[in-house]
Amino acid sequence: MSSYMNSRFRNLSPYTPGEQPQGRKYVKLNTNESPFPPSEGVLEAVNRSEAELLRLYSDPTSDPVKNVLAERYEVEPDQVFVTNGSDEALNYAFMAFGEDGIAFADVTYGFYGVIADFNGLRSRIIPLEEDMTLDPDKYKGIHMACVIANPNAPTGLMVPVDRIAGIAASDPSHVVIVDEAYVDFGGESAVRLIREYKNILVVHTFSKSRSLAGARVGYAIGDEALIRDLETLKYSSNPYNVNRISMAAAVAAVKDGEYYRKNCRTIMENRAWTVEELRKLGFSCRDSLTNFVFAEHPDMDGRKLYLDLKERGILVRHFDSERISNYNRITIGTREQMEFLISTIRELQG
Repeated sequence: MSSYMNSRFRNLSPYTPGEQPQGRKYVKLNTNESPFPPSEGVLEAVNRSEAELLRLYSDPTSDPVKNVLAERYEVEPDQVFVTNGSDEALNYAFMAFGEDGIAFADVTYGFYGVIADFNGLRSRIIPLEEDMTLDPDKYKGIHMACVIANPNAPTGLMVPVDRIAGIAASDPSHVVIVDEAYVDFGGESAVRLIREYKNILVVHTFSKSRSLAGARVGYAIGDEALIRDLETLKYSSNPYNVNRISMAAAVAAVKDGEYYRKNCRTIMENRAWTVEELRKLGFSCRDSLTNFVFAEHPDMDGRKLYLDLKERGILVRHFDSERISNYNRITIGTREQMEFLISTIRELQG
């Protein structure tokens, strides 16, 4: 760190992204990307004509994306906020609504703590239960904003949507941010709640179920007043936040919804198969509603398993946090990829 660094940021502990290997080819089951390519509609939308327009700024309103998302979720366009990945939506939400602090679980998406620290917000860490479930009652009446990944990462578990409503009802003066990055793999969305609760903001991404991790498109859905707050911050910092190519890809992806729903069904089938096979090998697996499973084995060290798999060409995600250090998060890929994973673990077990 240089001596010029703003003192406010000198103690930041940045988020550590999952490995993105540039050399050796791996079976990549570590960053929850889709194993399936974007739809034909996306490939047609990302064309030479669109590329030639890159000399022009993109539409700062993101209206083409807002309009198709509003139709998809049966809301109004001014209830939709489009961002450069869902992380940007989360960052603006923390900035806008976290003045009194922000509460989140001890085992959840690691970026929440980083965003809070970056924005100088007070964090309240609420531990998950012994079985890794989240108790919504612990978020009631805490007099600060909260963010709940639902389903949660890395556990894959979900809080019933009606329990989310209970949190919002307990404290109408603070916002409940519901991060639904993985909801399309068997979960229930809280979007319907925004009609009744003006303090619920639901955040989604195109990175997981819509195969556009590299396009960096996310969005939030909420009451019009919340969205105006977020737009104020965007236009004060990064008005052209979504590039032209990504916007075209996002519009086409929403229109090709059945293609992506089919892919989600396939991933859910592969997930069920993988969990069954892992349990046969002695693993404990959470009942995931995401495109990954969170697994540990009583007789296999989690970090060693991660390293042994990496040596054999398979990447999974290992976390050093003491509470979950024996677990690995395994992205669900194609059936062929999952069969290779299971056969490799079987070999490691001897």
